[in-house]
Amino acid sequence: MTTSNPTPPTTFVALWREFKGVVNAYAKWLVSISWKLFAAISFVLLMAGGMIDLPQLAFLIVLTSIVIKASFKQQIQAEEKATAATYLAEAEQLKRQLVEARMAAMQAQVEPHFLFNTLASIDHLIETDPARASLMQKSLIALLRATLPAIRETTANTVNYLGQELAIIRPYLDIQKMRMEDRLDILWDIPEGLKSAEMPSMMVLSLIENSFKHGLEPKAEGGKLVLRAEVVHGKLLITVKDSGVGYFPAGASSNPEQASGFGLKNIKDRLSLIYGDQATFSIRALEAFEGSGTLAQISVPYKVAPFDVTQSV
Repeated sequence: MTTSNPTPPTTFVALWREFKGVVNAYAKWLVSISWKLFAAISFVLLMAGGMIDLPQLAFLIVLTSIVIKASFKQQIQAEEKATAATYLAEAEQLKRQLVEARMAAMQAQVEPHFLFNTLASIDHLIETDPARASLMQKSLIALLRATLPAIRETTANTVNYLGQELAIIRPYLDIQKMRMEDRLDILWDIPEGLKSAEMPSMMVLSLIENSFKHGLEPKAEGGKLVLRAEVVHGKLLITVKDSGVGYFPAGASSNPEQASGFGLKNIKDRLSLIYGDQATFSIRALEAFEGSGTLAQISVPYKVAPFDVTQSV
C-alpha cells in the first residue's frame, strides 16, 4: 500500500500574497491619478456596466475604488510624514553630535594654550613679584573651579545665564590683566539686571579668547577690550570689541567660518540648534574710521532666569 505525501497548504498563502500585491499596486495607481481623471474613468466604467447588464458590479467597483483611493492616500501621507520626521530627527542628532565634537576639539586646543601661558607667568612672577603671582594663582583657581564643571556639563544646546558666564569670564580677564598689565584696558558695560538673562554657555568666553589670541596679544602695545550687554528690540545683544591687530577680513560678518576656524563656526551652529532663526552671530573687522580691531556680536531672545537660579549667581 503506497501513501502519497500531502501537498503543503501553500497555495492559498501564495494566492493571498499575490492578491495583496495586486490590490496594493491598484491602490498606488489610484492615488497617483487625479480625482478628475478618476471621475472620468468611473463614468466610463458605469456606462460599460450598464451596457453589459452589470450596473451593480460596476457601481461596487467604483465605490470600492473611492474608499481605497481616499484611505490609501491618507496612509501614504502618514508614512511620508513619519519618514520625514525620522529623517529630520536623525539629521538634527547628527548635527548636534558634530557641534559637540567641534566643541570638544576647540576646548582641547584653547585650554592648554591659555593654561600653559598662565602657569609660565606665575612661575616668572614667583621670582619677580610674589604678591602678583599669588593673585594670579588665586584667579586661576577661581577660573578652573568655574570652568571645568561647565565644560563637563556643556552640550550643544546647554543654556546658562549671563551671571554664570561672567563668573567664568571675570577670573579669565583678571589673569589677562595681570599678564599684560598696562598693555590691556578692560571696559565692562553690563547692567546688573541683565545677569539673569539667558545665555548659551561658553560662547562669550570663546569670543573673548579669540580677541586675546588673535587680536590683543599679537599687538605690541596691547589694546582695549569692551564687553557690553544690552537689550535691543526684545533681544539680548552681547558685544565683544577689541582694538587689537584685527584678523577678520572685510565682509566676514556674514560668513564667520571664513574668518577663523571651527570655534566661531561652532557658535553659529549652536545658536541655530538652540534658537533657530531667532538668534544671530556676526563678526567683522572694524572699519578704518572705527579704529583697528574686531567687533563680534551675539543676539539671542531675551529671557530671564527663574528667581531661585539667579540667587546662586
